[in-house]
Amino acid sequence: MTGAVTYAPATRPTFYFIGVTTAKSSIMRVFPEWAGHLGLGDVEIKGIDFVPHDRPERYREAVAFIKADPLSRGALVTTHKLDLFDACRDLFDEIDTHARLMAETSCLSKRGDRLICHAKDPISSGLSIDGFLPPGHFAQTGAELFSMGAGGSTIAITWHLMQAKRGADRPSRIIVSNRSQPRLDHIRAIHDELGTDIPVEYRLAPEAGDNDTILAALKPGSLVVNATGLGKDAPGSPLTDAASFPERAVVWELNYRGDLIFLGQARAQQAVKGLQVKDGWTYFIHGWTQVIAEVFDIAIPTSGPAFDEIAAIAARVTGRG
Repeated sequence: MTGAVTYAPATRPTFYFIGVTTAKSSIMRVFPEWAGHLGLGDVEIKGIDFVPHDRPERYREAVAFIKADPLSRGALVTTHKLDLFDACRDLFDEIDTHARLMAETSCLSKRGDRLICHAKDPISSGLSIDGFLPPGHFAQTGAELFSMGAGGSTIAITWHLMQAKRGADRPSRIIVSNRSQPRLDHIRAIHDELGTDIPVEYRLAPEAGDNDTILAALKPGSLVVNATGLGKDAPGSPLTDAASFPERAVVWELNYRGDLIFLGQARAQQAVKGLQVKDGWTYFIHGWTQVIAEVFDIAIPTSGPAFDEIAAIAARVTGRG
């Protein structure tokens, strides 16, 4: 595709989803139901699709349009969080603390004529992790964290688990792998700024077999995360079928839709290895509700009966559960 994209001005308050295959996402069916439940009024959701690592000018066109269009309220950004931030930083009137540290954009909101860049993943990933990891898991097991993919989700997950306030309940070691070196250099720079005392390894893994090797050396109980996008934005898994998970590992597939091969690989070993296997459904709920709350300037609970009702609406609409 060449040339500038023409975006049609919104005719009613509109919330954008910037991703890769947005039409396939459950949010396109869930958001209208949530909007009614939350009292957002006559609002609309629209998807904007880019290929991963798209041209900077394409990101700039979309962000400039949202900024200038009166009825465009904001956006959730996935997959393109780092690239969009890099391309559009000068277009933001405000950048929140997490977005500045992590050099990423997962949420765009507007207050008057000001466009605000947020990174919500540290909050949504933290809520998700603390919802499924037993209290004191790392302190009691000495487990490690292995996150495949060095993009925005891994940045957020490692930030959350590195926090000094967690005390001893932090991974004994963190390993981040990625298929290309620049993303590893980027996350290393963020970790250096954080100044963590946890040993961190940055492993170049151009082939799935490279991740198999790392996986085989992990301690029992370790948290293993697929943060690559493989299984959703592109087919496949960051592991081969020969990969062997550590005993009693906690395996987290950040995706909830797609071919989910990684999730299948973990479930195939779940019984024999005593694995705890989670998909990305709760992460999906937290990720979207955090952004919706920011864009529409409302309070949305993160736990309790009111949050459970929001999750139940999504499950009903999608036929999940």
